[in-house]
Amino acid sequence: MKIPFVDLKPQYQSIKTEIKNTIDQVLEKGIFILGEQVEKFEEEFAQYLGEGYSVSVGSGTDALALSLLAAGIGPDDEVITVSHTFVATYISIVYTGASPVFVDIDPVTYTIDVNKIEDKITPKTRAIIPVHLYGQPANMSEIIRIAQKRNILVIEDACQAHGARINDKKAGLFGDMGCFSFYPTKNLGAYGDGGMVVTKNKVLRDRLMLIRNYGQTKKYFHDRYGINSRLDEMQAAILRVKLKYLDQWNIERREIARTYSAHNRSEFVTCPVEQLSHFHVFHLYVIRTPHREKLRKWLLEKGIHTQIHYPIPIHRQQCYLDKFPSFSPLQLPHTEAAADEILSLPLYNGMKEEQVQYVIEWVNKFVV
Repeated sequence: MKIPFVDLKPQYQSIKTEIKNTIDQVLEKGIFILGEQVEKFEEEFAQYLGEGYSVSVGSGTDALALSLLAAGIGPDDEVITVSHTFVATYISIVYTGASPVFVDIDPVTYTIDVNKIEDKITPKTRAIIPVHLYGQPANMSEIIRIAQKRNILVIEDACQAHGARINDKKAGLFGDMGCFSFYPTKNLGAYGDGGMVVTKNKVLRDRLMLIRNYGQTKKYFHDRYGINSRLDEMQAAILRVKLKYLDQWNIERREIARTYSAHNRSEFVTCPVEQLSHFHVFHLYVIRTPHREKLRKWLLEKGIHTQIHYPIPIHRQQCYLDKFPSFSPLQLPHTEAAADEILSLPLYNGMKEEQVQYVIEWVNKFVV
């Protein structure tokens, strides 16, 4: 049996007719940028989260960068985040001219270690970007407490956490702004790139609306610096269809994750942990083993494809060391240990029970 790491076709087949109909409607109307579909999707995404405003942009990376710009963050400012994340988190900070300051992760949840944040705060610290990695929210109550005490902004990187929540509050709503990616493999994915910023602050919403569209208040009248970062009508229409199914798809992902964990019998594998009161949406199912390369090779021989999220921490990437030599002596032991041991197993909507069981069978049969 061959098991791909991700397969988007089963999900598409389940909504094929709706997708084709909505694409036809966009084509027939002939409006492709900042039209009715974008406006409605922004409204519906805000309604799904439960409060605030939504501003759609061109990608999750843009969502993070534009959030920092809207907050006035730039050169000489510092932004606290983690090195164990997709590089977009880092890129968005550097794009503004600010400097990233890395905090180690909790070794169990892989999210930012809240006990180490205050040690990294300086007079230059303007924001904290906690990453809700793999679909698990970070410890937001403690992060908000620290930020409010120091008058620091919180911008959530929720690019892997669509529908995740702590108790009844969804990821993206805890901080000053929350950022989402609609990359095709995400729990809510477009058929191209796309992103969203959510905020309860109307001033920030208005700034974001300007920045994403060249800084225009109206065509050819530019009130501030801006760029071109707009979700197009086609992707907005597709995402409106898919948003209706997000909760259902998250439940399906959680069930696959539960099955993986419940049937793990390997002494060489540690399964992911869901924090108390947290609703993990398992964008990725990430196990841990000190024998990663052997296990990965073993599974590939059986036709099971895996990935590593992420093999080299940002503070150890050579091109970023060249830009920030201060990264070189930086010691983040839990981040570096995780990078050496984590492995993502296949998990996607439409994955068949026999496929899940096949993965479990060969993980359990692995020996060193």
